[in-house]
Formats: sequence, structure tokens, C-alpha cells
Amino acid sequence: MSRKALFLDRDGIINVEKNYVHRIEDFEFMDGIFDLLSTAQEQGYLLVVITNQAGIARGYYTEEDFQELNNWMLQAFAEKGITIQKVYFCPFHPVHGKGKYKVDSEFRKPGPGMILQAQKELEIDLSHSLLLGDKESDIEAGIKAGIGQNVLLKSDRYNGEGSKASLMVNHLKEVKPLLKAS
Repeated sequence: MSRKALFLDRDGIINVEKNYVHRIEDFEFMDGIFDLLSTAQEQGYLLVVITNQAGIARGYYTEEDFQELNNWMLQAFAEKGITIQKVYFCPFHPVHGKGKYKVDSEFRKPGPGMILQAQKELEIDLSHSLLLGDKESDIEAGIKAGIGQNVLLKSDRYNGEGSKASLMVNHLKEVKPLLKAS
């Protein structure tokens, strides 16, 4: 049985983008994220996070730091009845990575690796899924993987000019009407 998923970037979608967020005290949930994920879950979407974590590659924080923050974030969602199916992260960077993290990986967006791994592990129908990101690398990963709708949340950092996104939105609440029940 194939299922649909809502693929979410983390920084800039789930939490406010700040440079290399890795501490709980710096993590600030985006306005509307709980409402959006609640609705998506009610509409039958699996919730899957796909996040590049170049801060690990650059040595700014460790995989353990990432997991500690991740567990805290998952608990915050769980307390609101929201289940994140899985969080996929890529700790590599082809240029700025240090040591074992200096890798050109298909898992690093715009590569589709994290999405394709989720598709296999969670039996996801990508053509009926939706990706929500705030960078063109998110959109490109979704397109390469064959995701049906790739939605860009515009921001001060990227207004979407030249984007290949299926749709661009200014606020997370604009994504809710796109979530059709199956």
C-alpha cells in the first residue's frame, strides 16, 4: 500500500531560520506550523522531515547535538498530537565539510536521496505527496524525486524569483487548502 506524505524542510519551515540552529533555546517554531501539520495528519499525510545539516559537516555542532534538539522537537509535536513519521538529515557538505563529513552526497538537497530513502522505508507514493521548502534546493530535490507538488515558502532570504516550484506561498496557512483528503 502506498501512502502520501508531506515532506518538510526544517530550518525556515518548521522553525525560524537562524544561522545553524542546534540548541533548544535558539529553536523558535514557525507561525502556523502546528496547525498545518495537524491538518495534514487529519488528511492522511505522513509527516516526514528532510533537512540538510551542514553545521555538522562544518564542525559547528555534533550529530549528538542535532539528535538532542530533534528529540525535543518531536516531543513538542507529540504533545500537540502530531506524529512526525521520521526525520532524515544529511550531515555532509562537499566543500565545507571537515573530515568524514566532506562528502558529495545524493542525500544532500538538491539531491533526492533523503526523499527516495523515505519512499522506500515508508512506502510513500511520491506522485500524490507534497514537499514544502524555503530554498530552491528543496524544490529541486522534490522535482528530482518525482513529488507531485513542490511548494516554496517565500522569505526575506528568497522571494522565489526563477523558482521551479509548483506554487509559492507567503505563509504556512496558505498550504492548508492544498492538502486534499484521500
